[in-house]
Amino acid sequence: MSATREPSSAAMKRTLVERKSDLELVVTRTFDAPAHIVFEAWSNAALFQRWWVPKSAGLTLLSCEMDVRTGGTYRLVFRHPMSEQPMAFFGTYQEVTPNERIVWTNEESDEGAVTTVTFEEEAGKTRVTFHERYPTKAALEEAIAGSAEGLPEQFAQLDELLADGC
Repeated sequence: MSATREPSSAAMKRTLVERKSDLELVVTRTFDAPAHIVFEAWSNAALFQRWWVPKSAGLTLLSCEMDVRTGGTYRLVFRHPMSEQPMAFFGTYQEVTPNERIVWTNEESDEGAVTTVTFEEEAGKTRVTFHERYPTKAALEEAIAGSAEGLPEQFAQLDELLADGC
């Protein structure tokens, strides 16, 4: 088991988070790993749960079920230290193209986004574009004020996982 390291602020600054419209949020980052390895970190539940939850959020990932294929489903259950009730996030994979693209729905509410992640490899590095499209402006505003703040930290944690060789 490797030592836990806090992501540096310099590492988190390499993640670009942009609001593209009233409904869209786009996050980009280039990782020093080939696309098939980065894709594996997004599609293998054992790897995904090692980096997905920002350490600073204080959340515990209680379970992580992922059937990453077109038509497959996922379910993530978290516990927040300030709440007795676990929170579940779940949805369906609408499109999965290995090493290139994953599209999933967020079905825990009517305000859930459709998330598209693309993997573009060049010279052994992979540019990841994480695109979320929300059904309403209010839903995007809520995401920006909440979970979206953790995206740079999440991506820095993924960078550390990849640097450790998964």
